[in-house]
This record gives sequence, C-alpha cells and structure tokens, in this order.
Amino acid sequence: MNDLGTAAATALDLVLAADPVLARIVALSLRVSLTALLVAACIGLPIGALLAVARFPGRGAVLTLLNALMGLPPVVVGLLVYLLLSRSGPLGPWGLLFTPTAMVIAQAVLITPILAALSRQVLEALWEEYGEQLRSLGAGPLRAVPTLLWDGRFALLTVLLAGFGRAAAEVGAVMIVGGNIEGFTRVMTTAIALETSAGNLPLALALGMVLMAVVVLVNALAQLLKARGA
Repeated sequence: MNDLGTAAATALDLVLAADPVLARIVALSLRVSLTALLVAACIGLPIGALLAVARFPGRGAVLTLLNALMGLPPVVVGLLVYLLLSRSGPLGPWGLLFTPTAMVIAQAVLITPILAALSRQVLEALWEEYGEQLRSLGAGPLRAVPTLLWDGRFALLTVLLAGFGRAAAEVGAVMIVGGNIEGFTRVMTTAIALETSAGNLPLALALGMVLMAVVVLVNALAQLLKARGA
C-alpha cells in the first residue's frame, strides 16, 4: 500500500509539473484521436444520415453488417491496416507504417462504423418527425441529408463523444501499426501498457489520470453544448 501511495503521489506530481515526457505523449494521443475522429465523422455521419432516409432493397442486410462492424476486434483492424501499409501492401510505397498517420487510419477505420450506426439511429428519428415536411418542400433523401445533419448536430455530439472515447482508449490496433516508438508513435494507451509491464507505475498512473480527465472534460463539454443547443 505504501508503494502504491508513493507511486500515486509521484504520478500526481508529474501531472501538476507538466512533465515533458508526459506532455509529449498526451499531445500526440490527442492529435491522433481527434484527427481520426474528424476523418471518421466526415465519412460515418453522412453514411448514417443516408441510411436513415433511404429505403432500398437489401437495406436490412446493410444495417446488419454495419452493426456487426461496430464490434470489429481492434487487433484485426490493426492487422488489416498493417497489411495495407506494409512494404508489400498496396499502400506500402507511401511509407506510412509506424507513423502517426498509420495510427490515425487504424482508429478512423475502427470508429467509422460506430459513428455511422449510432448517427443512423439518431437521424432516423428526426426523419420520421420531419420527413413529410421535407418531402413536401421537394427535398429527396440526398437533399435531406445535410438538413438532418445540421438539425441533429447537438444530438450527434453524443455520437462523436462515443467515437472519441473508443479511439482514445484503443491499444491493440495502434500498437500494431504504430510500433509504440518512444517520442514518435507512443500514445497514452500504449504507454500505459508498456510502463505498467516495465514496473514504472508513476508514469502509468499519471497517464491514466490524464486520460480519465480528458474523457470527463470532453463529456462535460458535450453536455454543455447540448444544453445550450436545447
């Protein structure tokens, strides 16, 4: 218990002193996860909105597949992205493997189905409420997508929060494609795993504190924006 208390106290000191190693890891983690969220949102939200308003043969199968993709194992995503970016892969000449860009790609692939499936549920309810009115104004499914995305922007904050939380907590995929290289591709989750196994509990605990603080802060901000929007 004394060792744990000492480690916790040291971890708190690292956080309060903005330790350079800690700050570098946190900054890279936020940059990677937020970039992945932006990429996934640009793809997933329009797909979710289109599935909310469109009716076509095989739609049920598409929704089933999309819901199944929400549970993609991260290590499988990491493996697929690794094969794409490896030297013998189709994107190998770009030299993206073991870079922050590869980590962004892996996280974006992982959370895009989540954003698409959750946004579809949110926007389908809006379409049922306003669909008749939009159709009377001559707005077909494609023209209704931007309107629904804008009208449901505050409700979609929760969806984006879920995507960010999934991306920020990812370990397996980013470790496979990023390599956990110190000072280059080491993010909070991979650093926590490494430092814990190495017995460096103060740094692991400090990173865990920051990660929890980020999640709480993002959640509070989303709730505030939703309340202002309402």
